[in-house]
Amino acid sequence: MFKTIEWTDEGVVMIDQRKLPSQEVYPVLKTYVEVARAIKEMVIRGAPAIGVAAAMGIALGARHIKTENPEEFEKAFLNICETFAETRPTAVNLFWAITKMKQVYLKFKETGLGSVVSALKNEALHIQKEDVLLNRMMGGHGAKLIKDQDCVLTHCNAGALATAGYGTALGVVRSAVEQGKRVSVLADETRPFLQGARLTVWELQKDQIPVTLITDSMAGYFMKNQEVNCVLIGADRVAANGDVANKIGSYSLAVLARAHGIPFYVAAPLSTIDLNVSNGEEIPIEQRSPSEVISLGKTFIAPNGTKAKNPAFDVTPNIYVSAIITEEGIARPPFIESLRLLKNPS
Repeated sequence: MFKTIEWTDEGVVMIDQRKLPSQEVYPVLKTYVEVARAIKEMVIRGAPAIGVAAAMGIALGARHIKTENPEEFEKAFLNICETFAETRPTAVNLFWAITKMKQVYLKFKETGLGSVVSALKNEALHIQKEDVLLNRMMGGHGAKLIKDQDCVLTHCNAGALATAGYGTALGVVRSAVEQGKRVSVLADETRPFLQGARLTVWELQKDQIPVTLITDSMAGYFMKNQEVNCVLIGADRVAANGDVANKIGSYSLAVLARAHGIPFYVAAPLSTIDLNVSNGEEIPIEQRSPSEVISLGKTFIAPNGTKAKNPAFDVTPNIYVSAIITEEGIARPPFIESLRLLKNPS
């Protein structure tokens, strides 16, 4: 089984998702700058995986700070954190992980710089290990929504590649299969970065889970022909009211699902639920390079000089969301109550 990301003595090792499925390459990133660049350039992507990468990058950066002066160390540490905060704005797990690392720093800063560096590394490894555990818990809850012989339509990649392992939306599929249910998947290609075509299909083929690739514009056809039992996606941020930010095209699927009476499920850890954001209008949407739209790799698919726009995410209003699957259970409307209870049960 492949590993999405791993801490080693040499540096942070991650699979280069830009090169899949043709090449399975694992670069060793030896500085925090390289890790931050990997997040920004989508060597690694997916909200939970970005959080793990940021935590490991911060720990790596702290290890290489060349000073014994506590004030200079703190200044350098905060600069490292800020570098990661500027990589990708939509995925809340990034900022959640940065906050976690800052909390560890504050807890251990009086115990000596050696203890701080060690504690930061341990926290990053804990975040990685915990993510896999939470994904498996999430999968167990979500599998209750999947019936034997269901066909699940998914968008983008919310599998092991988007997390520390197992996956969110694909973790639900994996859990259902492990329970003995015969489940098949329709995978949207997910233009313009083709995460569905390149990554989701690659993952599911490795697990020998039946998967069929379709273009993004084919979803309505298969829904109308009653070949889709549910839509299941991940999320990069969920607002307090249940509005969901996910890969561009998710909103369109939600509207289509509602029109055809098909449930629309979201699988996301509690760390992706941002109770500080009241609704989806407050979620920042990353705008990526137009070059991703007008070309495939190095091949241009539009005339020279074509203008293009490339929002990386859209927001699905909560009225289109049937349920949000978390590691602590399944939230249903009204989400402003159910999500708060799952996030803060006391």
